Amino acid sequence: MPLVLTLWLGGGLAVAQPKPQRVVSLNLCADQLLLALADREQIASLSFLSRDPSLSFLAEEAAALPVNEGRAEAVLFGGADLVLAGTYGQQHQAALLQAQGLDVLRLGPWTRLEQGREQIRALARRLGHPERGEALIARIDAALARTKDIVPSRSSILIYDRRGWVPSLDSMQNEILAHMGFVPHQKALGLMQGGTVSMEALLTSPPDYMLVDEGSSQAVDQGSALFVHPALVKTVPLERRLKVPARLTICGGPSTPAMIEALAAEVALKVR
Repeated sequence: MPLVLTLWLGGGLAVAQPKPQRVVSLNLCADQLLLALADREQIASLSFLSRDPSLSFLAEEAAALPVNEGRAEAVLFGGADLVLAGTYGQQHQAALLQAQGLDVLRLGPWTRLEQGREQIRALARRLGHPERGEALIARIDAALARTKDIVPSRSSILIYDRRGWVPSLDSMQNEILAHMGFVPHQKALGLMQGGTVSMEALLTSPPDYMLVDEGSSQAVDQGSALFVHPALVKTVPLERRLKVPARLTICGGPSTPAMIEALAAEVALKVR
């Protein structure tokens, strides 16, 4: 007889749900949470990105598990009793699977840490392992406690991605940077909602520091060419660029404590 879980909803009503035995993930960030919170025998398959070490924090753990190509038809006939999907780019698959009676849980990207804690708790309860959710949250909170106000001055910082993209001011990474004592530079650029910053604007109003991907030191295509532009290198030199691997920043979840610690190491090395 499968374990039955009781989930408490906002109105105080209890809904009994069986512990899922065959969970399919269609999304890289859902992969990470599933690997951190589920028993291995509960995992039917992960997304094909789960094995990519440049993107997946838990690529080694994923290597021994089946992967899927994200096709709803294959999932439908694969005997899944719970499907984890993202909120962007997978609406069609999720809607099709739900229409066929499958239990689909959509996990959105974290925009703030409290949202991430809620998501971890909800998924851990659904998988039947609430204690694992609390353990992961404890690791995140411990990393935050160790890095509170570690920036010695109110330096500005800009999260700078490929093609000059910067995220919204309302993002988990900006929340962590502010927690450490940085001042997010988006406001000075008029990009509170995120967007693309031109080279001219960045040179006219440069941040004290930039947070970039670890692989940004080389121009491998047009999207990364901006990072090594001579004018930008002169304005924000490499020693004022905090570098963190993409596999730590793409998803909120088990990579978050490692991301906080990696960022703290960069602060200790470069911020004065």
